[in-house]
Amino acid sequence: MRSRRRHTWSNWAGNVTDSAETLAPRTPEEVAEAVRSAAGEGRRIRPVGSGHSFTAVAQADDLRLDLHHLSGIVSADRYTGRVRVLAGTPLRVLNQALDWLGLAMPNLGDIDAQTLAGATSTGTHGTGAGLPGLAAGVVGLRLVTPDGQERWVDESDPELFGAARVGLGALGVVTEIELACLPAYRLRAVESPDELDGVLPRIQELFDAHRHFEMYWFPGTRRVQTKANDLVPDEVDEPLAEWRRRLDDELLSNTVFGAVNRVLAHVPRAVLPFNAVAARALSQRSYTAVSHEVFVTPRTVRFVESEYAVPRAAVADVLTDLHAWVERRREPISFPVEVRVAAPDDIWLSTGHERANAYVAVHQHVRGADPTAYFAAFEEIVAAHAGRPHWGKLHTLDAERLSALYPRHGDFVALRDRLDPGRVLANDCLDRVLGP
Repeated sequence: MRSRRRHTWSNWAGNVTDSAETLAPRTPEEVAEAVRSAAGEGRRIRPVGSGHSFTAVAQADDLRLDLHHLSGIVSADRYTGRVRVLAGTPLRVLNQALDWLGLAMPNLGDIDAQTLAGATSTGTHGTGAGLPGLAAGVVGLRLVTPDGQERWVDESDPELFGAARVGLGALGVVTEIELACLPAYRLRAVESPDELDGVLPRIQELFDAHRHFEMYWFPGTRRVQTKANDLVPDEVDEPLAEWRRRLDDELLSNTVFGAVNRVLAHVPRAVLPFNAVAARALSQRSYTAVSHEVFVTPRTVRFVESEYAVPRAAVADVLTDLHAWVERRREPISFPVEVRVAAPDDIWLSTGHERANAYVAVHQHVRGADPTAYFAAFEEIVAAHAGRPHWGKLHTLDAERLSALYPRHGDFVALRDRLDPGRVLANDCLDRVLGP
């Protein structure tokens, strides 16, 4: 492991950059060595995964710890479903490896570019009224604390376990994670166009009627696309025709959508009329596949995103208010608004901490209109419903506001003070959300 010269690093969306020396450890022991060295020299060091957070949570102002070499499964027990995984393993690699073992994650989001540690540490979730976020499936983790010591953390240490599963990289560097997986399973996906006025009155029923449910609303219209995923027996095999998959997921959702957004960036008044045409062009489709192939959708069109968790009962009000704002302002918003649901958990900084939530996510193309007004209006709307921001997605809240939204925020900060009094793992983003 050797330091390289400072170079410019960018996250996936391109909205966060830095210039820092980069260390690329190949083993957990080298991670511990790097952290000890940084602490001894009075330097700051930040771990980074795939750079798929839209916030600056992984931004480094001194040393960057690139964990991409820490990839792969360490051990697996197919009978208990317990699997130990190196922290830098990308989800797409993990999903395929689990499939070979006859196992699967209980739930996933729709992007698989993140590393396992990056996804769990920022509170990534999928959708499903009975399913909490990915970090709830963590039953143990190996943590290199800011003094360079390695600790195995599980429920035998309820305080650190409660905090470190969604730890933001503030309590230590995660090098290995033990997951509770399920036997591999298949899902039927049913995607249907609908009307916002028809879905909102029964959205709670739809949340509860399916193992997984999500919805996409097209701003400037009353049109939505729903997606419901439910378990099917292993012998049910009704794949999506390859031509249809390529047409929908590769050509229309990425190639054409990306090209259209580049054009619309120069003709903003055409964005909302385009949404109306695009929404009406959607058709129903149904297919079955292994779980991770249903969950994950290719994403090559770059965007920035803000997402908040609100109590389930508030989701219709949030969408109604957001729709009214778009109609009033006629902002050129080319990306649909995503709506999901998840079960509560007991993790200190999880958006699902002791609360069942609906999740509302807003996006804007990286070359599109300035999203500042749109995202600010969205934040104001969700603030009326005690909205909790996703830690990897754009928000403006600081430690004072967040401490009122997360009951264990103060406990997390106190634990951080004990583990990292010298702020070896700090950066400006953590200073804002946790306090300096």
